[in-house]
Amino acid sequence: MHEIPTGEILKALRDLSAERVLIQTPEGLKREAQYLADFLEEKGIEAIISGDINYGACDPADREAKLLGCDALIHLGHSYMRLHLEVPTIFVPAFASVDVVPALEKNLGEIRKLGTRIALVTTAQHVHQLDLARDFLERHGFEVITGKGDSRVSWPGQVLGCNFTAAKVDAEGVLFIGAGYFHPLGVALATKKPTLAVNPYSGDAVWMDQEAERLIRKRWAQIAKAMDARKFGVITSTKKGQLRLAEAKRVVRLLREHGRYARLIAMNHIGYPALEGFDFDAYVVVACPRVPIDDYENWRKPVLTPREVEILLGLREEYEFDEILGVEREKDEPLGIAVHGVRD
Repeated sequence: MHEIPTGEILKALRDLSAERVLIQTPEGLKREAQYLADFLEEKGIEAIISGDINYGACDPADREAKLLGCDALIHLGHSYMRLHLEVPTIFVPAFASVDVVPALEKNLGEIRKLGTRIALVTTAQHVHQLDLARDFLERHGFEVITGKGDSRVSWPGQVLGCNFTAAKVDAEGVLFIGAGYFHPLGVALATKKPTLAVNPYSGDAVWMDQEAERLIRKRWAQIAKAMDARKFGVITSTKKGQLRLAEAKRVVRLLREHGRYARLIAMNHIGYPALEGFDFDAYVVVACPRVPIDDYENWRKPVLTPREVEILLGLREEYEFDEILGVEREKDEPLGIAVHGVRD
């Protein structure tokens, strides 16, 4: 299902003179991680597999790799994100082997409903086929735009669960290629444009507009539940790519200026059970935007994003999806593995 370029990885490790490595993987690539570890040990490189949950390129295990005495970290399944790393890190996107064109051909009629000038976006798993998708669509009369995106992404047209800058272009609608709902849902919320998600595995196409409206209604309900809250726990993450300390301090300041009690909390893995003992009426998660949105039903108290706090305090009227933005991206990463050194 996914391509793991073992030869390229081995060459990069040889160039680093690495003798021991830590392999980090998301849930869907654990077998590939095990295969890679076997391959590397056959080549004389000691390999340790991280068993921790990985949430993306924003959550590299470079500190753990350093603690384990590893010479390098292999981060599977995600492209490079601009971070301060403590050991040399090889980002391996793990491109999906499925052909995206048949699903586009099957759903051509639905795609036409987006208009003739469309934005094209996808995730790291399918970005290597974006040119094929663009060529197919242009042959069928579409004007296709792939936004550059900012420094949190590696390539034009790539979106993350927390960053949709590549979708914010002058287009009539947005076509997302990939599986799952969160990325295209975020696209629809961030762009406020018609968004069609085409799944290259199943061939299905889903319009995200109603899903976005349904989610916004749920988020307004969370805001309403928090209206009478007086004590707020404002949570910032210690994961490198989610650490938004300045933003968290801003939220604390806003709440205090509006007569609320607010206290800053730092967490690595953010989940409600660990917060049960605190005396707060509501929480604000200033980390991955997926935490308060994906997991809110498991929280016994209201949980908001920074933008939702602004609505709560009367500082914003229109709903806006919370994103983690970067700076202007200077260049594209290689369309394959990307090797980044310490404190890059």
